[in-house]
Amino acid sequence: MAQQQLDAFQAIADPSRREILRLLSRDRLTINSLAENFDMSRPAVSKHIKILEYTGFISIEDIGRERYCTLRQEGFDKLQDWIDHFDNFWKDRLKKLDSLLNNKTTKK
Repeated sequence: MAQQQLDAFQAIADPSRREILRLLSRDRLTINSLAENFDMSRPAVSKHIKILEYTGFISIEDIGRERYCTLRQEGFDKLQDWIDHFDNFWKDRLKKLDSLLNNKTTKK
């Protein structure tokens, strides 16, 4: 299945999946409720939901006949870890630049 090759960034690359996440940030919703927000078939929305579930952005809970989608932290943690890596990289670079500039001004 192609989903197994997706990572967190590929999951959020699609505007429809980002919109699903935005909608779920308000409250948990059923798959049918989510599908009503899109101009695509319910199976197409379900495919997006499966990708988001596989990559750790949402969980799906069966309650009666309905399937509820809820945001999960895992997918967002993967994004944050990647961003943190580059935040640390740039902070380190800026500290080195600051140190270099301070050394040059004190030598003058």
